[in-house]
Amino acid sequence: MKGVVLPLFGLILLMCACGSSQSNRERGKATVKADTVRSYQGELSIIYPGKIKAASEVKLSFRVAGPIRAVPPEVGAFVKKGQLLAEIDPRDYEIQFSATEAEYNQVKEEAGRVIELYNRKSVPVNDYDKAVAGIKQITAKYNAHKNALEDTRLTAPFDGYVQKKYYDAHETVAAGYPVISMINSSYFDVEIDIPSSDYVRQDLFKSFSCTIDVFPDQVFPLELIEITRKANLNQLYRMRLRLKPVPGVDIAAGMSVNVTIEYNPNEEVLAVIPLSAMFEENGEAAVWVYNPKTRDVTKRTIHLNKLLKSGELIVSEGLSAGEIVVSAGVHSLKEGMQVELLKPTSGTNVGGLL
Repeated sequence: MKGVVLPLFGLILLMCACGSSQSNRERGKATVKADTVRSYQGELSIIYPGKIKAASEVKLSFRVAGPIRAVPPEVGAFVKKGQLLAEIDPRDYEIQFSATEAEYNQVKEEAGRVIELYNRKSVPVNDYDKAVAGIKQITAKYNAHKNALEDTRLTAPFDGYVQKKYYDAHETVAAGYPVISMINSSYFDVEIDIPSSDYVRQDLFKSFSCTIDVFPDQVFPLELIEITRKANLNQLYRMRLRLKPVPGVDIAAGMSVNVTIEYNPNEEVLAVIPLSAMFEENGEAAVWVYNPKTRDVTKRTIHLNKLLKSGELIVSEGLSAGEIVVSAGVHSLKEGMQVELLKPTSGTNVGGLL
């Protein structure tokens, strides 16, 4: 009897040990939550600091010479297009124009009589040609002296601000010398520097806007003017944008801005994962990628692009759409470890009570 019981008892112990070993292995396999990697189909934005600059600063000068009678506007004053900025004493030019005007009227009358006689066949062609040439000559002289008189008044070519005055009243100025400089207020330039990584994807740029430090709650639209094709000493490319004035907002050159560039990403490259799927190791961002065939996980380094307001991460390198990543329990896993995926909760079984 003992010979039968002992082998049977040993068989039972062996079966219990095997069951216990298998149970331990099942209990050692981690259960994790996983999510499928999606391609990013939204918009991205980048922000760069910049400065507001005057769109154009022009130095204005007289086309004639003479003593300055007055320079009415003060430095910093706003002037309208056509408003008087400076005036040369017109006395000599008025006398010159009066004499030319009298000569012009006399020659015009004499030439008119000769032309009338020529039409009646009363004078030769030579007299007619001299009369016509005389009218052309005196007309040119008349217009030149008339323009010279008008050029004694220097007016604003556009709406803007007086930047600097180089001469004051009673000083004599030569033709072509700057008398006053103006800043165009119809628009401003905004300049920023972008790296080569953004320069090469400028075709993806969609829209531009900025916030001004002194007006942080307002967003101002921008228009792209140009991007230089040569990098500066810092290997950055200068981008110029146009900022139009906004009524009621006192924008001035020199203000600091933050420029936001909205662009459409390359959907084949960018992927979206939950923030909880990412962990850091040795200073690098990584995720656990699940293999459905072997049911194990592999660590993979990723490059982050941006954190969305929804709590998701945009990944620029390391993942492709359709792959599966562990999104909960990432800190308890090891390379090559087999895992069980947590089954999704049914919409009709909230809390898993059934």
